[in-house]
Amino acid sequence: MNTVIFRTLAPLIVATMLVFSWYICLRGHNEPGGGFIGGLIAASAIAVYGMAVGVPTVRKALRLDPLAFAGIGVLLAGASGLLSVFIDAPFMTSIWWFMSVGGNEVALSTPMFFDIGVYLVVFGTISAISLSLESDREEDL
Repeated sequence: MNTVIFRTLAPLIVATMLVFSWYICLRGHNEPGGGFIGGLIAASAIAVYGMAVGVPTVRKALRLDPLAFAGIGVLLAGASGLLSVFIDAPFMTSIWWFMSVGGNEVALSTPMFFDIGVYLVVFGTISAISLSLESDREEDL
């Protein structure tokens, strides 16, 4: 799988998959998709990149350990549920904010932050597993 054609096309494939995964994550609350599916697509992109350029290069490109992404996602998902406690509502109650940006109304909500947290958990966990499976040396783990 380490051909010149694959190594040349891999960054384009990975970039497309990452943008698509973010799109799927953000549209998931009202339509099919969400953080889990988006995270799976993003982790698949990392696996493809790992096959093309090698595990050390992917780890350097990520800048954080994949499990750190998972930890950040758990904290973000938990914090999005805890915000409802401050308005005397049950845990995980949806809270919506509407902001005006350039004359357009943009909706921010706790379900969106929960989806982003799930995205990071799935991305970090599956990326860590795929990179460890692709690694053939002990120091790459």
